[in-house]
Amino acid sequence: MSKSRILLVEDDPSISEILQHNLGREGYEVTAVSDGQTALHRARSLSPDLVILDLMIPVIDGLEVCRQLRSDPRTHEIRVLMLTAKGEETDEVVGFNMGADDYVTKPFRIKPLLERIKAQLRRPPAASDNGDVLACSGIEMNRADHMVTLDGQEVLLTPTEFRLLWSFLRQQGRTFSRHELMDCSRGEDANSLERTIDVHIRSLRKKLGDYASCVETVRGIGYRFRANAAAVAN
Repeated sequence: MSKSRILLVEDDPSISEILQHNLGREGYEVTAVSDGQTALHRARSLSPDLVILDLMIPVIDGLEVCRQLRSDPRTHEIRVLMLTAKGEETDEVVGFNMGADDYVTKPFRIKPLLERIKAQLRRPPAASDNGDVLACSGIEMNRADHMVTLDGQEVLLTPTEFRLLWSFLRQQGRTFSRHELMDCSRGEDANSLERTIDVHIRSLRKKLGDYASCVETVRGIGYRFRANAAAVAN
């Protein structure tokens, strides 16, 4: 079985060294660069499975690197995990709008980060997501614009809520464990996040209004999304 290839884009030598060491121990093939222009060249020539991308890098910043990766047919399917000190929710929204698959803030814990990387590499290729728009009954999601509408009316979700709902709609009827939902959510401390998944689900249900019952609890396991009769009737 071939090794997964990771392109690490980080201009802090100490962080880059730590990540290269730990990723290598996990069996990944790692290429490290320190600026955005080199990152784009390497992404096009190496076709890595995942790019770990700092935002505040020289020559071309990380957001522009991500935008160019997504707009280039040669690289648009590569998964991108942003790793940055910019931790405000608005920064996350911008990152996801540029096409990031995950967003982790510094300082980070190495073990939860490695789990996030494994989760990204386990997921199907981006091409199977059917683009940037998902719809079910009266719920429509646009990932490019980070927009959700219920029966045509926009509802504001946090990045965490948005990504949970996207995962549910993309695989309707599938039961997700709390640990799996943790993989597609935000946060650096995996154990802490797993304990708060229920809080995020409650908040998401509240915002879904008449569609709240579509997010079903599967006792002892986690949650699933099912377009029930009440939702369809709406």
